[in-house]
Amino acid sequence: MSKKEQEMKKMGKDVTLEFIEDRGLVALQGPTMMTCLQPLTNIDLSKLGFMTSTVGVVAGIEGCRITRCGYTGEDGVEISVLEKDCANLVEALLNSAGNPALAGLGARDSLRLEAGLCLYGNDIDATTTPVEATLAWTIPKTRRATGGFPGAEIILKQLKEGADKKRVGFLSKGPPARGHTNVLDAEGNKVGELTSGCPSPSIGSGTNVSMGYVNKSVSKLGTPLFLQVRNKKIETTVSKMPFVPANYFYLK
Repeated sequence: MSKKEQEMKKMGKDVTLEFIEDRGLVALQGPTMMTCLQPLTNIDLSKLGFMTSTVGVVAGIEGCRITRCGYTGEDGVEISVLEKDCANLVEALLNSAGNPALAGLGARDSLRLEAGLCLYGNDIDATTTPVEATLAWTIPKTRRATGGFPGAEIILKQLKEGADKKRVGFLSKGPPARGHTNVLDAEGNKVGELTSGCPSPSIGSGTNVSMGYVNKSVSKLGTPLFLQVRNKKIETTVSKMPFVPANYFYLK
């Protein structure tokens, strides 16, 4: 990152990176977040909307930065705190109201997949475009008009003419399909590949959720396809994402 900073400065760009190495990040996510956190902080969480941030006291710890965000599709916060205070903060949260509990990356991954959120390196990378990934909304009109950004030649063409493949969601039953699972049509032809997949704890009833890229010709919602899980063809349907509605907290 330091090397990239110097490269950008040599190009005349106004870029400065600050490396903060003495802080930790604690994420508190889910429907009881407010119940758990509000008694511990001097910040009025009812006035802190999604993707906004402020600094205050949490569990008697000064200088905590609370940001209303998280990659789970749920209402939640991420708390930046000095490394020396991390353990005390976590203990205070676990002993607060709302029955909070420790959760690992597996829980977060199933939640972000249910919310239809991409994981970089799996669902998007340097070989995919925002158009293919159905993320064209991230490119503002001004950038589309001026171009000049990395990949602009390909991306602007796809915005105008469409892409050959598209990221879509899938619902299935039976054995869960994981990343790199082949997607087949009724004749057994490969028409795509999964990038993420897992059982859905939130939906339940043995439902599996997954996402991946398929040929544009089979990307329409409701299209029946098959997932090749080991030596079995599992029925699936192209489905709308998010699979579980998001619960972000927006100010009115």
